[in-house]
Amino acid sequence: MTFAVIGAGPAGLMAAEVLAEAGLPVDVFDGMPSAGRKFLLAGRGGLNLTHSEPLVDFVTRYGARRPQVERWLRAFGPDAVRAWAQGLGTETFVGSSGRVFPVGMKAAPLLRAWLHRLRGLGVQFHMRHRFLGWTGDGALRLHTPAGERPVRADAVVLALGGASWSRLGSDGAWVPLLRARGVEIADLRPANSGFDVRGGWSEYFASRFAGQPFKSVAIRFGGFQRQGEFVATATGVEGSLVYAVSAALRDEIAARGEARLEIDLLPGRSPEQVLREAAYPRGSRSLASHLKSRLGLDGIKLALLHEVLSREQLHDPVRLAAAIKGAPLVLAAPRPIDEAISTAGGVRIEALDERLMVKALPGVFCAGEMLDWEAPTGGYLLTACLASGRVAGEGARTFVGAAQNLVR
Repeated sequence: MTFAVIGAGPAGLMAAEVLAEAGLPVDVFDGMPSAGRKFLLAGRGGLNLTHSEPLVDFVTRYGARRPQVERWLRAFGPDAVRAWAQGLGTETFVGSSGRVFPVGMKAAPLLRAWLHRLRGLGVQFHMRHRFLGWTGDGALRLHTPAGERPVRADAVVLALGGASWSRLGSDGAWVPLLRARGVEIADLRPANSGFDVRGGWSEYFASRFAGQPFKSVAIRFGGFQRQGEFVATATGVEGSLVYAVSAALRDEIAARGEARLEIDLLPGRSPEQVLREAAYPRGSRSLASHLKSRLGLDGIKLALLHEVLSREQLHDPVRLAAAIKGAPLVLAAPRPIDEAISTAGGVRIEALDERLMVKALPGVFCAGEMLDWEAPTGGYLLTACLASGRVAGEGARTFVGAAQNLVR
């Protein structure tokens, strides 16, 4: 028996672990010089492993793909992720937002321990081996430093990632390779991405406030309303609060050409309170001094009001108060897919069986971000990648075992 895993990210490594723990020989191939590069970069600001909310709430984060992803998570959910990390010597804690992090907040120690475990189980790693598809007789085509190399395996797990952060190996180059083999794939799109503002910011705003956060604000879009923070960029907006609604914004732009959201700059104050303070006589004080003293508005929040209101509107207390409680922002486009945290689209779940085997390619399994699902940030992405890797690894093991039993 021979097993090949293509892709040394979390999903691929988890598939390799499942196979190796069963005592099976596993070869892991990856086009990059080292394993887990996107995993490491994601952990630079504090590795968000999973989320502490109850599973009944956790599974709602996967939108239309909830039924399929929930099946993976029932077998390996957020509690299992924490136990798995602890088994690698990494203790975890729950942050104030409910997100789960390693105590040391770093990805590198966890990845080192994981790779050490896998090597101890006999997993062989082959770096700088880029997947090129298949030969005419069904062998894997891999480009290596020594040239092209055919590899044969009884089962293959593909965990090739999406198309964001291509410099780390996730470039979506696998899409035409699988389509050529009859695999149904939804076009890859940015997920958890930033957006450009229609017409761009003014030169003053972009030069003065790009990179600065909007703190203690709320976003409203359709039925979505949530408080938090996000960041102004040179061309628009990004950050956790924007990512939480990015799928809906992206789809609205695709359907209508733009997305209009509202920003509540003072979610802790009622519209009546804001109107009362905005209409309070300011005497000889400037509008900026008035808004700062009466409502605590200054800096980037005050600058946003100047972006969305005319001079006349700024001096109309009713229009000003309405904008403070719902500054309108028109988004024209998501940022390029390579800048996104993750991607939507990929191998359609309907093209796979319950073991995540490609129906058109018996013996080939897919896992991780290359599948057609998406989730917001908060540990949901990584947890589902790990869970899908376990499903695919188990699927590959049972597939080969069943084939051998038939031969016997």
